[in-house]
Amino acid sequence: MISMVRPGPRRQSRLDQPLERGLQLRGAYDPELFGRLSERVARRIGSWAFISWMTAVVIGWVSWNSLAPVDLRVDPFPFIFLTLLLSLQASYAAPLILLAQYRQADRDRVQFQEDRARNERLLADSDYLAREIAALRLAIGEVATRDYVHGEIRDLLTDLIEKRDGASARPEDRA
Repeated sequence: MISMVRPGPRRQSRLDQPLERGLQLRGAYDPELFGRLSERVARRIGSWAFISWMTAVVIGWVSWNSLAPVDLRVDPFPFIFLTLLLSLQASYAAPLILLAQYRQADRDRVQFQEDRARNERLLADSDYLAREIAALRLAIGEVATRDYVHGEIRDLLTDLIEKRDGASARPEDRA
């Protein structure tokens, strides 16, 4: 039989824990141990293997107590003892399944909070990047592009050629 109560911790010198006063007759209760056990049991009870074995046991029980010689039958026809056993099994299974569901709900809640925090960080990061991209676009709008510089150089070259041609044409016009 599995014990749900662990013996109390041995006397250790820990500064972050208060000292235990007096004699403890009961061990310390570990809810995590019981929670893990309830999840294990719920996982087994919720499996097809458990349903198959339970069906085989019930069929075997009913068959034995219906077809066996009368002096060897353990539970005659109304099968009251089988009903008692199944009720006992159900009375323990239901709370264990509920405990496992509560633990799963707690894990889901923690996972949801972590996902929400991660999503908020991603949203903040994407907002920051969008602002940076907008700032870069504005900055690029103020920077001279290659085509603009080439056009300005071309215009200056045209102006210089026109001034040179105009200066060389003037002395000829005087002659």
